[in-house]
Amino acid sequence: MSEQVDLDARYGAPAPWRRRALLAGVGVVVAAFAAWLAWATIYHSEPEVQSQLVSFDVLDARTVDATVDVEVEDGVTGLCRLRAFAEDHSVVGEIAFEVAPAEGQRYEQQLRTDRLATSVESLGCTTTSQPRPR
Repeated sequence: MSEQVDLDARYGAPAPWRRRALLAGVGVVVAAFAAWLAWATIYHSEPEVQSQLVSFDVLDARTVDATVDVEVEDGVTGLCRLRAFAEDHSVVGEIAFEVAPAEGQRYEQQLRTDRLATSVESLGCTTTSQPRPR
């Protein structure tokens, strides 16, 4: 019969503090990630400026009218961009326009195009502290 060998006695047992230190380290990392996630959610859920294309109307082969709803926080000036596309999906016109602080403001913009446009896209609005278009 073989004698049962105590592996802890032979190779040594891990120090009991190592498991607690690992769990504490994982807890700190999880807490830091949760705090960052909460900050990012709150910060990016309320942009300074945001826009939405309401409608567009192709007037002729060189002109398109577009209507955009824009919401801007007080004390902030934004820059919004619209882009017109042709039937073959190439860009035929683009315009950038400045928006002033006013909630729920509607902007009418006229885009000059190189040729007949079939669609218009709102690229969004930015500010100096909000570089990602919304």
